[in-house]
Amino acid sequence: MASRVISTSKLTRTFRVGESEVHALDQIDLEVDEGDYVAVMGPSGSGKTTLMNILGCLDRPDAGEYRLLGQPVSSMDDEQLSALRNQHIGFVFQSFHLLPRMTALENVLVPIRYADGWAEAGLRRGPELMGRLGLADRAHHTPNQLSGGQRQRVAIARALVANPPLLLADEPTGNLDSKTGQEIMALFDGLNREGQTILMVTHEDEVAAHARRVIHMRDGQVDRVAVQH
Repeated sequence: MASRVISTSKLTRTFRVGESEVHALDQIDLEVDEGDYVAVMGPSGSGKTTLMNILGCLDRPDAGEYRLLGQPVSSMDDEQLSALRNQHIGFVFQSFHLLPRMTALENVLVPIRYADGWAEAGLRRGPELMGRLGLADRAHHTPNQLSGGQRQRVAIARALVANPPLLLADEPTGNLDSKTGQEIMALFDGLNREGQTILMVTHEDEVAAHARRVIHMRDGQVDRVAVQH
């Protein structure tokens, strides 16, 4: 039986805009199991980015409960949240967020640079991931020497280097042409077949079609859930 990776109960996040309150998340209940492949969709302002930020321990809910791998995230302090992020979550962003003065391989190794035994693990895991993602001959290139697709592959390798149980992707094909986007999604599909749990935010139907479940959000609530395959 698959273990539970994400569990939220009545997750709520409210922002104050002038004199009014905006319910970015309104009592969200969500469960994601090990090996799941989930897409979150919705119009602008639906709450999908706020949900992603809370699930990624980058923001806190105002009310409700969030458990990551059974751990009560909502009650953790900043230091505990940082440790949880580093150990259990890999992030892939639309705009890559690579460090411009570092080589591709150095960027990949950033998440484990301060971990015990990081040098030994990095020498093995970094090149292994670079090779797997078709970047073996780009390891010593800086980001400005790489194409958009190559930069996103570096970002995916960086997200995976610590072997996290959860991969969060925010519009992972948003800055890519359609062919390169398809290649990136094929990589995600392969990772999921190997057991990687993936949750991604997207506005593209073609990207969401790769997931097994699509959560449609509207006005801070789950509007409907579609099970695809």
